[in-house]
Amino acid sequence: MPHQDPAQRRVVVTGPPRRASRPLGHHRPRTEIDEQTTLGHTYVRSLMRTQLRAALTALAVLGLLVGPLPLLFAAAPGARRLEWAVLGFGLYLPLVLLARWYVRRAERNERDLVRLVEDR
Repeated sequence: MPHQDPAQRRVVVTGPPRRASRPLGHHRPRTEIDEQTTLGHTYVRSLMRTQLRAALTALAVLGLLVGPLPLLFAAAPGARRLEWAVLGFGLYLPLVLLARWYVRRAERNERDLVRLVEDR
């Protein structure tokens, strides 16, 4: 059995690694957003696009809800009480529900982005 030089012996280390396990050179998404890199801009653009989509949906529903009212009021010119009843009471609940939907949707979009950023 030949004698090995001490410089050629293998040493096996079984302890925990001293460096972080993620590869060097990769940034966290939060850092990407803070430093305004291309990837960070992509994250922010994606959030803005989903927020805009929610806002346009709410605006379309509002337009469909309120838009036909002048035609309805013109069809019944002597019904002033009907106009005030519809404007004062009939629209209140749908507008509150629409606003509630929009706020929940916007918060969910933000939570989804935070979850995406934190999980990576």
